[in-house]
Order: sequence, then structure tokens, then C-alpha cells
Amino acid sequence: MSVNFLYPEYEVERNTNRCIACRVCERQCANEVHRYDEDLQMMLADESKCVNCHRCVSLCPTRALKIVKTNHTFKESANWTKNNIEELYRQANSGGVLLTSMGNPCDYPVYWDKILINASQVTNPSIDPLREPMETRTYLGKKNVKIERDANGKLIPNLPVNLELTMPMLFGAMSYGAISYNAHESLARAAEALGIYYNTGEGGLHQDFYKYGPNTIVQVASGRFGVHKDYLESGAAIEIKIGQGAKPGIGGHLPGHKTMGDISRTRMIPEGSDAISPAPHHDIYSIEDLRQLVFSLKEATNYKKPVSVKIAAVHNIAAIASGIARSGADIIAIDGFRGGTGAAPTRIRDNVGIPIELALAAVDQRLRDEGIRDNVSIVVSGSIRNSADIVKAVALGADAVYLGTAALMALGCHLCRSCHTGKCNWGISTQRPELVKRLNPNIGSQRLINLMNAWNHEIKEMMGGMGINSIEALRGNRLMLRGVGLNEKELEILGIKHAGE
Repeated sequence: MSVNFLYPEYEVERNTNRCIACRVCERQCANEVHRYDEDLQMMLADESKCVNCHRCVSLCPTRALKIVKTNHTFKESANWTKNNIEELYRQANSGGVLLTSMGNPCDYPVYWDKILINASQVTNPSIDPLREPMETRTYLGKKNVKIERDANGKLIPNLPVNLELTMPMLFGAMSYGAISYNAHESLARAAEALGIYYNTGEGGLHQDFYKYGPNTIVQVASGRFGVHKDYLESGAAIEIKIGQGAKPGIGGHLPGHKTMGDISRTRMIPEGSDAISPAPHHDIYSIEDLRQLVFSLKEATNYKKPVSVKIAAVHNIAAIASGIARSGADIIAIDGFRGGTGAAPTRIRDNVGIPIELALAAVDQRLRDEGIRDNVSIVVSGSIRNSADIVKAVALGADAVYLGTAALMALGCHLCRSCHTGKCNWGISTQRPELVKRLNPNIGSQRLINLMNAWNHEIKEMMGGMGINSIEALRGNRLMLRGVGLNEKELEILGIKHAGE
């Protein structure tokens, strides 16, 4: 018999003077925290089931509810923290691997917050983005072309295939199955309206969304779920997913209870079966093998689409990226260790990988040193939280950024970290029809459009303050960055000076 030694992490505070027992909280909670007691004629709560998603708090008509973190504590210990003790108890109770969602919450340095943006003043005046031209359009793909002319002196059009983005932002890889149909539709519609792209993730592409193909990046992962000729031809670009920041060296896993109906058909696997993609691609064990897959995909699509390779930020990232740049890939996507995912082993998430800021700077510098920076574009992800993070990423060498968690938060995600349960109360990471319908794609796509336009405007303002009028002029311009509270080695890797220098 199992024994639960854990006190609930959250407590439901219900103001009985305000509560009218309307039972909205009961109907809205997929975790069955709230219930109405007929005998007592009052609402009760089973707090052990609460994940602090705030659905009940948000929809309570009388504001009678609050979810508070419990003040129950273990005996203090700098070594055996509350998290260490609770996680040990859970594993002793279940015998299983700890799973979690939505990125690394540990107290590691966030380098974005230790980097400041420089500004222009007199000799290099600032630019007013409201009255002067400001360009945030960017292109992803190879740029290493020579100017060639024909016998009459006319330019020969020899530009490689590139993706054109109206702003340096894309929606990151989130598979159909991990997130809902309505979440995917919201991302696709917003990408089309904004003139950017969204990524299908490794779950294939629902037939209804082929119409968004010109704004879609289709992914080929180790499991090859949903990969076929029409799928490859439907998107504007193809991404080979080798790793992701939340779980470097680990494959994907979609539980069987999520692989039903359209998800089963889209992924081309039996209903109810776990979709487990292998950790490695079993046809990639060298850069030569990767090159073969890159050109196989290009051949299959008549060389009309750029091919991206997505990798996790790990300790030898610069050398890995150098090999990828020589493999024939057009884009390198790098995912830092704070990247979110629907389900990751907790130990992997919290202890493997490196920050995206250090990985990006190291890769950009290595490719520049080797004279191959224009062979590829660089897209980074892993907790891009606001427009300032984007400006700093571009100045460190990125061409654009992937947005995952930020996009889901725009749709209503409250970071309750229970995606893997399939009980998302906001209709995002669930396949239960009664929950999926809570996310209206009309509202969801508009909220994404609002967020991207707001961030794009802020990017223009920050560039104007630096005296820079195009995103291309900002790329790799580390002179516009200064560090605060960083040691010499960190400054060296980032390639920036300390504030005051």
C-alpha cells in the first residue's frame, strides 16, 4: 500500500461571504478540485488535486477564490530543500520517472537580465521610429552568394531560397497532440496574418491546416510521425529536429491517451499507442549522415524549400553548429535549456544543457571565425520573454527567434506545469473536446497578433534608440550591448564589454 507523505502544494481560499455556490469553479476545473456538498450546502475543495492554473479564480463571478502557496514547511536545510524532499517522496511512492512541463524553473543565471542595451546620443544620433523608416523585415536561409552578371552586364538571379519574415519572430515547434487543434489553428492563423511562420512540431500536419502551408515550417523528427510526400511539400521550409532545450539527448513522448482520432491519423500511428520518438535519428551518426538527409529532403521537394536543423544548446555547441553549417543546411535552430515542452524528465530538464545566450554567442563567433557565418541563418529559442530579449539575441548574432511558451501564454497559458496530464483548463495542451473548445481560435489568433505587433513596435523603438534603422544592421552588433554583474569568462564568451567601458 502506498503512503502519501506530501501536504498539498497549494491551498484554496474561499471567501464564504462572497461565494454564492454558483458552481462555476466545479464545472471549470478539469482536475476535479471543487465540489458542491448537498448536505452542507456549500462548496468544498480537494486541494491535493490543485495545479494552480487559476481557471477558477479567473471565472469566479464574485471573486470569492484565491489559490495560495501553502506555508507548510519541512525542517529547514540548505541541502535537502523542499523540492528535493517532495520529489524523493513522489518517486518512493510511484517508482516512476518524474515528468514536468513548461521549462526549467531553477535559479540559474538569466543572462538576458545581465545585459544592457547601449543608446545613441549626439555624434551618432538616435532615430525616431514614428517619423523615420525602420526595417524589421528579415530573411532566413543561405546568404553566401556572389554577384554574377551575364554577357550583357545584367545581374544573374542566383539567390538561394529564403524565408521572408516581416519581423524577427516565429512560433516555435509545438506538435498537434501536445497542443490542441484550436491552439494550432490560432498559431497558424496568426502566422499568416503577420507574415511570419509557425512550426508544426514532430506530430505531422492536420489536413485542415494545409491551407496555411505558405506560413508553415514542417518538422521531421526521429520518429518520422506524419512525414510523407504531401506533408513535406505543404510547408515553406523543412526542419530536422535533432534535439530540444528542455531535454537534450532525449526523444519525444506523447502518451497514448492523447493519440486518438485525428491525432492518430495525422501521426499515422494506431489509436491509443504511445508516440515515442527515439533519442537519436537512426540514420544520423555523423555530419555526413546529416548531409545526406538534408539533401534527401531538398531533392524530395525540388530544392524549393530551405532546410533547418534544430539542436539543443549543449557544451560543444559551437563545433556542432560548424558541422551543421557545412552539411548543406540553410538554418540552424538552437534551443536553450530554459525551453519549454509538454513533458520532460525533471532531472534532464533541470540539469542538462546550457543557457541560450552563451550558446548563441559561441556559435555566432565560431562561424564568423571560420568564415561561414553566411552559410546559414541562426534562430534561437529557450525562454524569450519580451522584445528586449529579442533585441539582445539579434545583437548577439541571431537572425530571428522562436517563441513557444510566450505564444502559449498569449493564448491563456498560466504555466501550471501540468501539460503532460492532458487536463489543461485553458484548452491549450489537451485533447478533451470539452476543454479544447475553451480556446476560441478567433480570440487566440488575435491575441497572438496583438502581442507580435506590440513587440515589433518596441523592437523598432529600441533600435531607434541605438541609432540603428534595420534589423540586419543590428545582427551580431555586440558593440551595442554591455554586461552587468558578469565575470570575465562570461563577458568573453558573450563577446561584450562590461558596463562603463
